[in-house]
Amino acid sequence: MPTPQPIRLAVIVPVFNEAANVAPMVDRLDAALAGIPWEAIFVDDDSPDGTAAVVRGIAARDPRIRCLRRIGRRGLASACMEGFLSTTAPFVAVIDGDLQHDEAILPAMLAAVEAGADIAIGSRHVAGGAAESGFSAARGALSDTGARMARMLLPTPVADPMSGFFLLPRALVEEVAPRIAGRGFKILLDILLSARRRLAVAEIPYSFRSRQAGESKLDATVLLEFGALLLDKATGGIVPLRFLAFAAVGGIGVLVHMAALFLLVQAAGLGFGPAQWGATLVAMTANFILNNRITYRDARLRGPALWRGLLVFYVVCGIGAAANVGIAGLLVRDGVLAWGLAGAAGALLTVVWNYAVSSTLVWRAR
Repeated sequence: MPTPQPIRLAVIVPVFNEAANVAPMVDRLDAALAGIPWEAIFVDDDSPDGTAAVVRGIAARDPRIRCLRRIGRRGLASACMEGFLSTTAPFVAVIDGDLQHDEAILPAMLAAVEAGADIAIGSRHVAGGAAESGFSAARGALSDTGARMARMLLPTPVADPMSGFFLLPRALVEEVAPRIAGRGFKILLDILLSARRRLAVAEIPYSFRSRQAGESKLDATVLLEFGALLLDKATGGIVPLRFLAFAAVGGIGVLVHMAALFLLVQAAGLGFGPAQWGATLVAMTANFILNNRITYRDARLRGPALWRGLLVFYVVCGIGAAANVGIAGLLVRDGVLAWGLAGAAGALLTVVWNYAVSSTLVWRAR
């Protein structure tokens, strides 16, 4: 019996609700990577459509296919990192599980890295590449906006920094892994900004295809996460990425509070006291919904857990508000700070309290 060749390339395929695309993906990789020892690692975020079961069924017949099923964890970036670190292959690639990337250029990407490039990117925005056939107008606008934002921080010129299709040595992954934020959808940008050196980039053109099955996961929330990632990298990670998102949502909550207060006083004719309590409840509810959707997207609460989380969030924020008023009042009474600074100190304490307790009690790791 001949000795099997060591795996040369591991293709990481992050998936969620892509059951219909698994078998076609395997067939396409088999055709594209003929002559190259490869494996495909499907990282599934516990898809309700049975994606993991489909992958395991194929893996039972084909030892090149593996499935990593994640319970209670979400996000493309963290899925890719888990896939990268689960293989012994010297080279790793990421390709979307929706069949929109052109797997036929994987050999050219591998050749570019073997020839000395630090990373090879499947690009829609270099000569020979195209995106029109696979992008809706809204998705194209989101991608273009994100690319412009990314280029302002990148030390290496990259035409398509928003690409989710790339290949690199696993050694580079090991190098940047401790600095990876690991949140959101744009793992390529996270790697480029975490390298702390100018990388040699090869961009290989391809035409982005139309999705054949399933639904796109890209929406405006992804762009917000992307902006938070850029801010995190621009500040050197001094402040946790999740805290920045939590604080930003809190700022939106202030605007919601003032709008609700105006409507309750002016339109509903309530007195200031009842209107203030009503506006506070509205603002807390808005903050909870936005945090569940954005800040804790990877641990989003659903069903009965959503309502339990909302009640706990009310309690947490109520304690934070009481602490804000109490400490600010104490600082003013004792002449430690002027009322403006005392109010700001109380507000900061409230944000930190709400963030810390919400992270452990409301959106605690499952």
